Order: sequence, then structure tokens, then C-alpha cells
Amino acid sequence: MKKLYVIVRKDLTTSQTAVQAGHAVAGYLLRSRLSRWQNQTLIYLGVKGLRQLEKLKYKFEQNGIKYTEFCEPDMNNETTAIATDIHNQFVERLNLL
Repeated sequence: MKKLYVIVRKDLTTSQTAVQAGHAVAGYLLRSRLSRWQNQTLIYLGVKGLRQLEKLKYKFEQNGIKYTEFCEPDMNNETTAIATDIHNQFVERLNLL
């Protein structure tokens, strides 16, 4: 079973977290036309804030892990959430939301 990992900042309100996670999933689907994830398992994970999310993106890039990010226009285009369908050591270390 394929899983989609959605990583969201925890420094946002509960409502913002839900919306940003939704944007990350939508972005993933729009960019991944031949997706390995077929609306199966969604796993929502959290990071403390922008800095930790940026570090995670860097680790993904350094290890060839493809991901989709969402940058919120109403928050100065800051990255608020990312999504990947690639299971990896970095997502294993994160806590569920």
C-alpha cells in the first residue's frame, strides 16, 4: 500500500494546519500525474516551524527525495507544508499531528 506523507508546520493554528495540508495534497496531485499514490493512506506529520521545514526540504534534496511544497501567499509565500510519496528515514523521525 502506498502512503502519502504530508508534513505541516505546527506553529500554525489548527485551521491553518488543516488548510495548508490540503494545499500540499492538492499540489502533489496536480504535479504528480503518474502518481504512485492512488488515494490510499495519508500520513500527517508535523515540524515545529519554518526553519525545521526548510531543513527537511534540504535533506530531501540532498538525498534525491522528490516532494511537493506549498507556499502560502498570505504568509509572504513561506513554505507551510510539503508532501512526498517516498518513505524515508527523515519522515520516520517525525511525530504524527
